[in-house]
Amino acid sequence: MLAKSNVFQFTEETLQALRADAPASASVIHFNNAGCGLLPRPVLETMIDHLRLEAEIGGYEASAARAEQVRDFYVSIAELIGCRPENIAFAGSATHAYSKALSAIPFEPGDVILTTRNDFISNQIAFLALRKRSGVEIVHAPDLPDGGGVDVAAMAALMRARRPRLVAATHVPTNSGLVQPIAEIGRHCRELGLLYLVDACQSIGQYPIDVEEIGCDLLTSTCRKFLRGPRGSGFLYVSDRVLAEGYEPLFIDMYGARWVAGDQYEPVDSAARFEEWEFPYSTLLGCAAAARYALSIGLEPISRRTPALAARLRDQLAAIPGVRVLDRGAQLAALVTFDVEGWDPQRFKSAVDARGVNSALSFREFAQYDFADKDVEWALRLSPHYYNTEAEVDTVVEMIADLAKSAPV
Repeated sequence: MLAKSNVFQFTEETLQALRADAPASASVIHFNNAGCGLLPRPVLETMIDHLRLEAEIGGYEASAARAEQVRDFYVSIAELIGCRPENIAFAGSATHAYSKALSAIPFEPGDVILTTRNDFISNQIAFLALRKRSGVEIVHAPDLPDGGGVDVAAMAALMRARRPRLVAATHVPTNSGLVQPIAEIGRHCRELGLLYLVDACQSIGQYPIDVEEIGCDLLTSTCRKFLRGPRGSGFLYVSDRVLAEGYEPLFIDMYGARWVAGDQYEPVDSAARFEEWEFPYSTLLGCAAAARYALSIGLEPISRRTPALAARLRDQLAAIPGVRVLDRGAQLAALVTFDVEGWDPQRFKSAVDARGVNSALSFREFAQYDFADKDVEWALRLSPHYYNTEAEVDTVVEMIADLAKSAPV
């Protein structure tokens, strides 16, 4: 692993070291970090080492032997977002964490969920499911006139007028480079004492995150994206206020609660009440290694380099005839979305794959409001990270320009 320094510099030497830790970077241009980042070598080695130990001495025995390293998952994630380890719960995915959080809220008919037009598709579907089952009302705060994210003043006015049971916002949507002003939203939530849930799936590992500054009560994320952890992992942050007020998931098990009498249980006093007994320990340890890897570089330098690579990519793509760049907002993250005139989405993605570039497709069903506003049916998403290079950006731009000129329709 790279040596930790106070001010990390992305020099040719350090980039070579980072890329050596991601062997696939030698054979493919990985611009799908918003889908799944490349595992750093220390993460892979940590996971394999633990699986080997399980095979050698047994699964329960291996987790007991690695109790200190297991604890470090909570310590490292807490360090990453500015809280106590007791505020962190491991989850099988960001959606798993989000569902657990929602299940802890005792919604009643007529309760309001106030959210944005750019919240993640699975969150939007979960709200609709709650409306079907519990009779809640879903209110979407309007966007700014230029489409550059939520109108915070209008959202605050809705908070005061509707007194929502929950305010929810996605920091960086999956379908564009938009960065939502989650700390501004949080300030209004705190002033009014409203419960606030943040989806930080695309920002953990890309930006410094401080839950106290954001003012959120709950925050969810995956570990597989910009944090570069393994698939099938995520976490839930639970504030001290939420713990003190007794929120607990709908189905709590023997790990999250103690069965104290035949007809009584007591939830544990930490975020562990949102966890289950069974853990994929090699995955959890891999997440801890990924968090340590990111911390060794520093989120401040990462937050400068990664969006800068995306800005270089976005600016050059915008100059290509037939290419329409779709990202809007005063601040844009390392998710670059665009469509190309004359191309079918699957054929275009296949052509990009064939040229050794990893990417992802987004469709209108992923972002009904945003894509309708932009009058777009599909977009290709490119998402570089700090270990990518300027030369890779330029290579991808040349490739897109060639494909745009040779549209089959």
